Order: sequence, then C-alpha cells, then structure tokens
Amino acid sequence: MKLSLLWPTLLVPAATALTVDTTSAESLKTAASTVAQGLMKFYTGNNPGDTPGTLPPPYFWWEGGGMFMTMVDYWSKTNDSTYNDIVEQALLFQTGPDNDYMPPNQTKDEGNDDQGFWGMAAMLAAETNFQNPPKGQPQWLALAQAVFNEMASRWDATTCGGGLRWQIFTFNNGFTYKNSIANGCFFNLASRLARYTGNATYAQWAETIWDWESSIGLIDSSYNIFDGSSDVQNCTVITKLQWTYNAGIYLHGAANMYNYTSGQSLWQGRVDGILKASSIFFTNDIMEEQACENVNTCDTDQLSFKAYFTQWLAATSILAPFSAGTITPWLAASATAAGLQCGTGTCGFKWTAGATYDGTTGVGQQMSALGAVQSALVQVKGEAVAVPVTNSTGGTSQGDASAGITQPSTGMMDATTPATTGEKVASGFLTLAVVGGVIGGSVFMVLES
Repeated sequence: MKLSLLWPTLLVPAATALTVDTTSAESLKTAASTVAQGLMKFYTGNNPGDTPGTLPPPYFWWEGGGMFMTMVDYWSKTNDSTYNDIVEQALLFQTGPDNDYMPPNQTKDEGNDDQGFWGMAAMLAAETNFQNPPKGQPQWLALAQAVFNEMASRWDATTCGGGLRWQIFTFNNGFTYKNSIANGCFFNLASRLARYTGNATYAQWAETIWDWESSIGLIDSSYNIFDGSSDVQNCTVITKLQWTYNAGIYLHGAANMYNYTSGQSLWQGRVDGILKASSIFFTNDIMEEQACENVNTCDTDQLSFKAYFTQWLAATSILAPFSAGTITPWLAASATAAGLQCGTGTCGFKWTAGATYDGTTGVGQQMSALGAVQSALVQVKGEAVAVPVTNSTGGTSQGDASAGITQPSTGMMDATTPATTGEKVASGFLTLAVVGGVIGGSVFMVLES
C-alpha cells in the first residue's frame, strides 16, 4: 500500500439513509445488495479497454484484491451470484504469468501486503467453494499457496530476528520498514492453510510469525497490535499506530488456529486478548478507525480498513464460537450505523455520526459499509451460517503445495542466498528462508500500514 490522497469529498448532496433491521436476514441482504451495487459502480475493469481487476485512480492495486475478497464474501453470505463472473475474471486476470499475484504491471511497486490481499481473496474463494476456474486456469487454493510460499521465501532472519519487510523490492519506499500488515497477511494465510489442508508446517509458520511479532513488541502483552518498526536492524523503535485491519487480520488468524487445534487454550487466550484490545475501535459498539477518523485524516487506503475488520470479526465468531458474545453486538450496531450513512446506495464513512451524512464517498467507504451490513448476517437468530470449508469437509478447490517456489526469479529483488529450513509442506517441498529483506511501512498518517 502506498501514499494516497486524504478524504475524497462527495460532490452530490446527501440522500435518505438506508434503514437496516439487524434482526432480519431479508433486511440485511436487501441492504447489502443495494450497497454492493453502489460499490461495483466504482469498478471499471470489465469495461472495453480497461484492465480486469484494477480500480481507477486514486485506488491502488491492492484495494482491488480487498474489494473482490469482499465481493466473494458478499456472495457467500447472501447467495447473490450477480457479480460472480466479474469477480472470477478479476481474480484470475491479476494472477500474473507465474500464477502468484505478481503481475508484471504491478511488480515494480508491489508490497508483501499487496500480494497478500489478493492471496487472501483466493483463500476465501477456496474456503467458501466459490465457483472454481475452468480446468487449465489457476485454482484458488493453489494461488493462496503460491503467495504463502513466496512470503516464506522472503522471511528475513538477518535483521530483527525475522519478519517480512513491507515492500518486496529494495528500490521502493518502505523497504526499510517491518510492519504488522505484511506479516499479518503471511500469518493469516498460514493459519488458514493449516486449517484447510491439515498440514502442520503451515501451523508451525503461523506460530513462528506470531512469536516474532510478539518478541519485538508489535503485539504487546495486552494484545494491542502496532503498525511497525522503521528500525530494521533490531526493531526496537515501534510506530504505535493501531488500525482495525491489523487487529482483524491477527484475530482471524488466531481464530483459525484455535479451530485447527480443536480449541487449544493458547489460541483461545489470544483471540480473547485481541478482542479485548479491540474495544478501542468501538464507540457505543459502533466501529470507527480511531487513528484517523475523528481528525479527518484517513487516506484512500485507510478508508477501506473497516471492511476487512468486519469480515474477519464475523468469521472469528464462526470459527471460535466463544467470541460471538463480544462480536455480534459490534456487528449489529455497526451495520445499523453504516446504513444510516448510506443514501440510495452511496455510503459515507463516519458511522458514529448517525444519519448526519459525512459528505464523503469512494470505494473504501462503500466497501466498509458493505462489509458491515453483510457481516451482521452471522448474528441473525435462525440464519444458517456457513462454516468455512476444508479439504476434508467439502472443499473443492485444487491445491499445489509447491506453487510459487519453482518459478524463475523476476530479477528485481536483491540477490539472495536461500537456505532450506527442513520443514516440508509436501513431499519434495522445502521451505526457503531468504537472506535479503523486504519492507515498507506506514510512517505517518498518510502512509499505509
């Protein structure tokens, strides 16, 4: 994620708010349909001459991955397949020649978190049995495994005792930053792949990433999750900004590990700890991006963070049912409040403002509102809630444990000396640890975390 513009202003007057009844699945699905239609109006990638999967300026490539992840979630929660073909086209077009979400038109400034969001979109497609691509095309599970494997190859043990850098390539701003979101994408994929495949090596990586984050203080003893460190030698200087999506990405990963370990108390404690720390993101149970929202400094990327947090909260309540008592009131209140910021399908961002429209519009605002409304479906009594599938509980996506590790180098990273770790993900597959680094970070409010 890169430097981006602050608070785009809506040029049309506010419209009547969208009424959401969070006790009614029908009401939530109708509202979600309206908001989803508004979101897809921002997308031009399926127009003649445009590029599938990309959003127009000022939106960066990673946010397209976040948007299509949200749209997979929309289908899985509402059963509305209106946009599925568009979503599939976008997710496949951006895979790149090596089927790893490293397309040539993006790799010049692609970060680990950018690649990670597309990988998590593919992972969600596998977990929800989203329509599988035709034979001969990249498959969802294999795409997620490719992203995981490439992240594992970039683990930088030569500085700070480990961790991923924010950016992949040395010539990008942020290469000298190790942050929670890049490592969070890696942790999230590792935990979900462990649960989906049953392979212990993914779980071992999840534990390694968590332990590293904790060891340098990016996750503190109270489970606050901080942005990152620009001291890439020792990581002793921590940027203590807190974002919803950082809390969410580790919460969801921990919930997957709790589920994978059949309720291990260690992971239950971590889920519970992050939930308690996440109270800073709620006012009267309504979600807000506390680091920037009240001072009107949220940039284009940060305006979308609440979309992912709501999705991951909802998934956590399913994977770790003990968490539902805390999560469901947040989802219900946030969905109602988000609806009040939506008029004729166009949504604002400040949900705590009630029906007083905040005067902004954009992909982030729209996607965040959609995430809030559709995620609230998990708290409706009597509504059937789909548990994410695995390869032993009905998952149909085809995987490839060695995806991403046999591809030729792009020639764009620093020369590296790979060393095997000895941990096999599948027969013949050895995880590699790269001796060069990667990084980037959110350094003030206008840099993404």
